[in-house]
Amino acid sequence: MRKARLLSVMLVLALAGCDMAPDYAPPKVAVPPAYKEVGPWSPATPADDARRGDWWSIFSDPVLNGLEGRIEKASPRLAAAVARYDQARGFAAQARSSIFPSLDLDVSGERDRLSANRPLQSKSAVYNDYAGGLAASYELDLWGRVRNMVVQGNADEAASAADLASVHLSLQAELADDYLRLRGLDAETALLTDTVDAYTKALQLATTRHADGASSAIDVGRAETQLASARAQLSDVGADRALLEHAIAALVGEPASSFSIAPAVRKFTVPVVPVTTPSVLLQRRPDIAAAERRVAAANAGIGIQRAAFYPDVTLGLSGGFESVGGALLAAPSAFWALGPAEAMLSIFDGGAKSAALAVAHGEFDEAAANYRQTVLDSFREVEDQMALSNRLADEARHQDDAVAAASRTDKLAFVRYREGAADYLEVVTAQTAELQAEMAALNVQTRRLQASIALIRAMGGGWTREG
Repeated sequence: MRKARLLSVMLVLALAGCDMAPDYAPPKVAVPPAYKEVGPWSPATPADDARRGDWWSIFSDPVLNGLEGRIEKASPRLAAAVARYDQARGFAAQARSSIFPSLDLDVSGERDRLSANRPLQSKSAVYNDYAGGLAASYELDLWGRVRNMVVQGNADEAASAADLASVHLSLQAELADDYLRLRGLDAETALLTDTVDAYTKALQLATTRHADGASSAIDVGRAETQLASARAQLSDVGADRALLEHAIAALVGEPASSFSIAPAVRKFTVPVVPVTTPSVLLQRRPDIAAAERRVAAANAGIGIQRAAFYPDVTLGLSGGFESVGGALLAAPSAFWALGPAEAMLSIFDGGAKSAALAVAHGEFDEAAANYRQTVLDSFREVEDQMALSNRLADEARHQDDAVAAASRTDKLAFVRYREGAADYLEVVTAQTAELQAEMAALNVQTRRLQASIALIRAMGGGWTREG
């Protein structure tokens, strides 16, 4: 009866044990009330009613949609991130198992011979020994060591899940960026192909005029130079496109040698990305979530190391049957034991526990600093992409004006040359300016699309409206 009361008291102490971890709260970071960079292209409109989904579908491109779906099935980088998350889940499950008692079954049967020369004996003995029983042990978590191990394991698991989401978002954004750049190069290829055709006709005209004595060989040479330069640019764009195609192949888990995307010229509309408030950003970005969970894990680690200064008490209970012969399961063969299996307190360790606690505090400070830096970086990335998006929108309008003006100049210069009112240098100058303006306009359009993807990534994912 007295032993039962002692056991009850120890169980109560275990359930109401101390927690040595400091009270936890996420590190404080100054959160601005609004973003500085706002404008007509990226209005700071709260999107609390929107949910993340297949954000790349805003570009309405079936090829891109298909490629994004293949990341889920074949990307080795994503598979590696999933494997890391599975490991974290396993470690967390291991930590949670410490909450429960352990139960072991031990069954043995052997034949033994005792030495005739053993102390205080003069003859040998041979006998059978059969035993079977159960042994249970349970650590009384008086100081919260086990509980903090569980908290740490759960926090690490959550951090790994957020890491997986970060890798997922990174791969999706990288693929969309590469794809839109590739389509931008397709547009440049189409432009350069038309330019080569136009320059070929201009060379024919210059050659005819030279044959008729209406112009010099210099005009023919200039026309040939223009045509060769345009062909060289076309080859260069083709090389860049091949590299992007190879990069996309690696993202979707296919060998570059057997992967291809058919060229196509697509007109993409630059999307307006709903921008949440900075405080909402803290809840959306998976890397911020991962950093915060690692701070929580480090905080639990302090509790684990503090508990090491106090004694560990483990309860033990065992029972079974043992016999050298006769009925094994008979009452005389029974045995049992009850009581603390172990109570241990280190008296002197040369400062090892104090050093371990100092390490735990250092890990917490490092994790907290990393969290604050991650938050600051997230604000900067959003501001960067909004600033870039707004400035590129202005640049696109001015570049469209430049294309229109260069096109008019090119047409006038060609008419003047054809009618003999100007030499071919005027045509070359006008053609070069028009091609440069058109190439710049295509480049700005591609950069605007890239900026929209980067902004979606900086905001922690995309949105699709409910309903």
